[in-house]
Amino acid sequence: MSTIANFPKPTRVPVNGIELEVFETGKENKGNPIVLCHGWPEHAFSWRHQMPALAAAGYHVIVPNQRGYGNASRPDEVTDYDIAHLTGDLAALLDHFGYDDAIFVGHDWGANVVWSMAQLHPDRVSRIINLALPYQPRTPKPWIEFMEEFFGPDNYFVHFNRQPGVADAVLDQNARQFLGNLYRKNVPPTPPAPGMMMINLAQAETPLGDPILSEEELAVYVGAFAETGFSGSINWYRNMDRNWALLADVNPIIKHPALMIYGEQDMIPKSENLADFVPNLDVVSLDCGHWIQQEMPDETNSAILDWLAAQSAA
Repeated sequence: MSTIANFPKPTRVPVNGIELEVFETGKENKGNPIVLCHGWPEHAFSWRHQMPALAAAGYHVIVPNQRGYGNASRPDEVTDYDIAHLTGDLAALLDHFGYDDAIFVGHDWGANVVWSMAQLHPDRVSRIINLALPYQPRTPKPWIEFMEEFFGPDNYFVHFNRQPGVADAVLDQNARQFLGNLYRKNVPPTPPAPGMMMINLAQAETPLGDPILSEEELAVYVGAFAETGFSGSINWYRNMDRNWALLADVNPIIKHPALMIYGEQDMIPKSENLADFVPNLDVVSLDCGHWIQQEMPDETNSAILDWLAAQSAA
């Protein structure tokens, strides 16, 4: 299932007033669902190595291209990409398949959605497995304002919000170069403006680090973003302050059993207080960069399956 030819064909599933593009395997394992949530700038295809392993272990594997990605809907309104909509999509996806709850797995932005899913729809989540991005507690000030003060105006989170459309146009015009430069082992920030790494990578002539994708695999991502552009996916970032407000009165403690998988070479730092907010936590670190499940697929699969087996035996 890890080859492009064997990647499952998608269906378009109506949820929450839109449609998601959904890839499935292990349908014979009805009743044991696991939902895999991609990050940015990714695609359901990023889980190609995990899908067959999870299906073989007895799971019904459900992998959506979330709103703004692939052939999922791309609403025009920026506010249609806030965390209430993103988690609402996943809750409605469970309704579509007739499930009360599921194991949720997220990478990068997908991890943020999964953490929020546990807060906003706690009864729909049985267990959590997140890669790369630990739980982000609310800051004293809205997230973008906080990041602008801490990292400066060139931080790409800040830039996406303060200069709407600028990064979108650069990435749209340089999609192949950007994605080809990004999907590499341990890509470092590029001076003199490390916060603008994403735009710098789109314009960099010399790739950094060894590629983690074959040319055929890279073509899947390039083709998807050439079709959709980057604005829908970047709109997730443009709702961070709105999300900060939406989560104001939500319990910050996540009580679900959770596995956090870090890449030791990832630029995203490990959380020093994750267990304070996620007390039922286990942690695994793999010797890789940010693209954990694609860079070390076998090790990622082992970490996930071993943890799930231990949870079932407990």
